[in-house]
Parts: sequence; structure tokens; C-alpha cells
Amino acid sequence: MLYLLTISFGSFDHSLFRSIYIFLISFFSNTFSAISGGGAGLLQLPALILSGVPYYQALASHKLATVALGIGGSLRNYKSLGNDISVAWQILIFGLPGVILGSFIVEFISEKYLYLILGIISILLAFYSFLKPDLGLSSGNRKLNLFHKIRFLIFIFLIGILNGSISSGTGLLVTILLIKTFEMDFLRAISMTFFTVGIFWNFVGAVFLARIGSVPSNMLIVLIIGSFSGGYFGAHLSKLNGNILIKKTFIIVCVLVGISLLIKSIKSFL
Repeated sequence: MLYLLTISFGSFDHSLFRSIYIFLISFFSNTFSAISGGGAGLLQLPALILSGVPYYQALASHKLATVALGIGGSLRNYKSLGNDISVAWQILIFGLPGVILGSFIVEFISEKYLYLILGIISILLAFYSFLKPDLGLSSGNRKLNLFHKIRFLIFIFLIGILNGSISSGTGLLVTILLIKTFEMDFLRAISMTFFTVGIFWNFVGAVFLARIGSVPSNMLIVLIIGSFSGGYFGAHLSKLNGNILIKKTFIIVCVLVGISLLIKSIKSFL
């Protein structure tokens, strides 16, 4: 009897420690993600994999958790959506088919090439943002001609494919695309990214990825709590400190995400 209690207590301790570890990783990664507009997968997804969760289940769990990030960030910054509902509809209508396609092809394509491409893009985004001191610091309302509209929708579809297959860093791509296309500031663009990518893209992607294997419910609850609280806290910090803090965090997260993805790619080639 004492032996059984000892085993049970040891198992409980291990489970409790694992839950605390996952919560802290989720909270801090989603706090930074809420400030920068993406990059939660930089810490959260590897942490799940290191905890022994298979890649596809970890990706599905991560996506479900980042839905909570999107909700937390949107609740704090929902007023920043303003009059951009038409843009949100475009991102959903043309991005969701890409997410679904990406979740299907992830089983058939080599991740190392996707990691390599997205890693290079993330680092280039960081340098581009750094070299453009005024980028994303003021908000405008740029009117698009037909060419720019079509280009924007094509990019949204392609980023959706990446979101459905890799997840890491795609929120950053949508954020910078919104800034460049519509002349949004960082706060406005990130609010849009939370609402569209964080909630809808990731939820649909998680549903389609979950068909590969069941998502561990106990871990998912901890992830959702950490993601929601981190998302709300990060959005609160960004609201208080404005676009300069957001841009600096965006650049840092882009570099870290890019390096992380390049390392993954290089390892897979070896």
C-alpha cells in the first residue's frame, strides 16, 4: 500500500512539475507574441515536443492554445480593429483555404525546406523593419488598386499554407503584410492578426491537424490558460507602451524565430 502511494505521489509530482513548466513556457512565449504579433511557436512548440508529444499532436495543441492567445489579445485590443472588418473578411476568406491545404500537405512535404524558407524570410523581415525607422509607427488608410488587392490576397493564401503546415512565424508575416499593404501601425496590424490568424486560422488548422492524432486534454488545458493570460498581459503591455516597444519586440522575435527555424532546417539536412 505504501509502495503504491509512493508511486502515485511521485507520478503526481512529475505531472505537476510538467504542468507548471508548460504553463510558464506558454505564458511567456505568448506574452512576447502578443507584443510582437507572432512567434509564440518559437518556445511553445519546441517545449511540447521536448515534453514527449509527437510533432503533429504538438502542432495541433499549439494551434488550439494560440486560439486562446488570439482571444486574450483581441479582448484587450478589440477597439484597434476599428473599421478594418472588410480586411478581416479578406484574410479569412482567402487565408482559411490555404490553412486547410497546408494542414493536409504537411504529411507529404519535407519540413526542412519550409523551415529554411520561413527562417530566411523572418530574418529578412527583422532587417527590413530595422532599416525602416518609421515603419509601423503611424497609421494610415491606404486605398488599394486592383493589382495590390490581388497581390495581397495571393500572399494571404500562401501564408495560410505555411500556417497550416509549420505555424511558427506566420503571424509575423501577416503583421508586416498588413503594415506594408494598408499602412497600418503595429498595434492596429497586430490586433487584426490576433483576430484573424490567432483565432480563426489556428482553430481551423488545429481541427484538421487533430485528425492525425488525439490532443492530450490535460496538457491542452494548461496551454490554453497560459496562452490566454499571456496574450492578454502582452496586449496590455503593448497598449501601455505603444508602437516603439512593439516594433523593437517584433524585430527581436523575427530574428529569434528565423534563427530557430534555420537551426531546425540545418539539423534536418545533416
